Amino acid sequence: MPEDEPEKPAPDAETAPVVSSVDEAAGRVRRAEAQLEQAMSGYHTLRAENDVVREEKFASRPVRSVHNDYTEWSGPQRVRDLLPKDEAEALLQKRFCVIQVWRPVRNPVLSAPLAIADSQSIAAKDLIGTERRYPDRVGEIYHLTYNAGHRWFYFPNMQTDEAIVFKCYDSMKDGRARWSAHAAFDDPNSPANALARESIEMRTLAFFD
Repeated sequence: MPEDEPEKPAPDAETAPVVSSVDEAAGRVRRAEAQLEQAMSGYHTLRAENDVVREEKFASRPVRSVHNDYTEWSGPQRVRDLLPKDEAEALLQKRFCVIQVWRPVRNPVLSAPLAIADSQSIAAKDLIGTERRYPDRVGEIYHLTYNAGHRWFYFPNMQTDEAIVFKCYDSMKDGRARWSAHAAFDDPNSPANALARESIEMRTLAFFD
């Protein structure tokens, strides 16, 4: 069973987040959302779900346990969490996806890069539903068991003008990819003096007409 994400350290002068980088990242996320809406046709609407800023040295650290952010249950439940009941139930009658945009914030990614598993190499038995409790709700993610047949990909030395776009959930069950299991990992090719990774991720609910 993969290890859980490490606990957050108490903020101090060395670990407190850099506000300017968060502001800059938030602006980039908004632009990414606008580009998604412009580039992708066939949607009823796009709704931003949340932004998470991750930096190796503070707050939300890169997650090294292999996971997918939604499950068969928690994908639809997140729509119900965020939207009025009648609207949520109407939208859930059609296909919807959770699309994630992940990108560096200030520097190229030279440490703890993001790796994504080929969904065609993941068997249903590899997915383990794991409850996550928040102050105001209960969520669920998939962790992955080890399988020698998993195929992995990553983009080395990602630049700040590059992004990875992938699905965390797809309601369609016609054989297409529905999940994108992913994790940070310790790249043996990383320079010894590589800067700590700083990245931001945005998840958007996409509803199809």
